[in-house]
Amino acid sequence: MTETLAFGAVDTVLGRLLVAGTETGVVSVDFRDTPAARARTAKAAGLPVVEAPDRVAPALSALRGYFAGDLKDFGVPIDWRLTSDAQRQVLTTLHESVRYGRVVTYGELGGRSGTGVHAQVIGQIMGSNPIPLIVPCHRVVASNGLGGYSGGSGVEIKRWLLTLEGAVPATLDWDITRAP
Repeated sequence: MTETLAFGAVDTVLGRLLVAGTETGVVSVDFRDTPAARARTAKAAGLPVVEAPDRVAPALSALRGYFAGDLKDFGVPIDWRLTSDAQRQVLTTLHESVRYGRVVTYGELGGRSGTGVHAQVIGQIMGSNPIPLIVPCHRVVASNGLGGYSGGSGVEIKRWLLTLEGAVPATLDWDITRAP
């Protein structure tokens, strides 16, 4: 049986997110549902695109629940095919060990993953994470602050996500229905 790729999108406070899935699981999440994002993902996966809304429906539902503040664990299968071995090792460690509402520093994640890579390399791996939110790269912070974030419109999105999860205290004007 030939493997295929299916797309779905979900409207969130951060915009319309694009989710791609194979028969194995979620292969990518993009902060923008655009033709270019779809084409980039299809090319990277090297798979034919099919209409299979049921395939991505669980991930879309989980993302809706997450942004409503109701879901703390995505519980959807992951397809790691768009990652290298080193990325997979670090991202799997992150996915399995840093729960909702918790954070880890880049250096700590390097140690936990057993890769022995420097914090800067961990930052690069976070920046190239093909499955943000579900594989929570926003939970990886610098030892002296938030660090960077390449998802959405940048570090303010990271702060918003960590506030949603309770890892960063909310300001008096924080609103779950308003993006930064």
